[in-house]
Amino acid sequence: MTTQPNQLLLDPVVHALREAGTVLRSRFDPHRRPPTTLEDVVRAIDANDAAVLEVLRPRLEALRPQAHWAEDELESGALPDGEWWVVDPAEGNINHVQGLTEWGVTATLIRDNQPVLTAAYLPLQEQLFTAVQGGGAFLNGTPLQVSDKRELQAAIVGTGQARPGEDPRDLYRLGLSVPAVMERALVVRVSVPATLPLLEVASGHLDAFWQFSGVRSGLVSGALLVQEAGGQVTDVLGQPWTVQSSTFVASTPGIHTALVDVLSPLEGAGA
Repeated sequence: MTTQPNQLLLDPVVHALREAGTVLRSRFDPHRRPPTTLEDVVRAIDANDAAVLEVLRPRLEALRPQAHWAEDELESGALPDGEWWVVDPAEGNINHVQGLTEWGVTATLIRDNQPVLTAAYLPLQEQLFTAVQGGGAFLNGTPLQVSDKRELQAAIVGTGQARPGEDPRDLYRLGLSVPAVMERALVVRVSVPATLPLLEVASGHLDAFWQFSGVRSGLVSGALLVQEAGGQVTDVLGQPWTVQSSTFVASTPGIHTALVDVLSPLEGAGA
C-alpha cells in the first residue's frame, strides 16, 4: 500500500470511528457512581467494548475484507504478515467507567507489522487525530509537530501502566524508571492509557513518553502519529521500535538520546 491508497481509505475509517465514538459517548455519565467490585468493573469494561465493536468492526472489515482482526487488544508481539486492524474500542476504558474524561476510540491498519494508517477520536473533546505513513499527522485537519525541546531537564515526560495484571518484571522496571527520570526531567506524569499522552507528544504538549511493555493497541496509533509529527520512536535501548519490541520510547528528537541514556540501564532489571 502506498501513501495515496492509504489516504483514500482514511475518510471512511474516520467516519466509522466517529460513529463508534458516538456510541461510547452515549454510554458515558460522569455523575454515575462507578462499580465497586472488580467483577462489576470488568463487566462494565466488557460492555463498553462490545457496544462499540458492534458498530466499528463490521465497518472496518468491509473497508478491507482481506485484513485480519487482532482480537485481543492487550496482546503484545509481532503479527503474521499481511494487513491487520488493531483497534481499541474504548482506549482508556477504565477512565470511562470511573467517570473520568480521558478516553477515546482508536483504529490502526498494520501492514507487515508496520502501522500505515491510524485515527484516534476523543468524542468529549471533539478531537480527531489522523496519520498516514509518509503523509504527516493531523489534529482536526491541522498539521501536528512535536516540541522543540533540547534539554531533558526542561522536559515534561510521561509513562504509565500498560494493563491490569502487568508482568511483575515490567512493574519493577517501571518503578525504577520513574524516580530515575524524575532526577533528570522537569516533570514526570504517570497516567493511563498510553495513547493519550502519545497524542500529546505528537501535538508538542508533552515532550516524551516511555513504557516498559509492548501492548500493541496502546502504542501503534500513537507511534505512527508521533513519527509523522517529526518525533523519534525507539525501544529503551535506542533501537527502532516495531510491534515486536518489548519496550517503547517516543519523544521529540532533541531529548531522545538523553532519555534513552536514563532508561537503557534498566532494561535488564528484574530479570
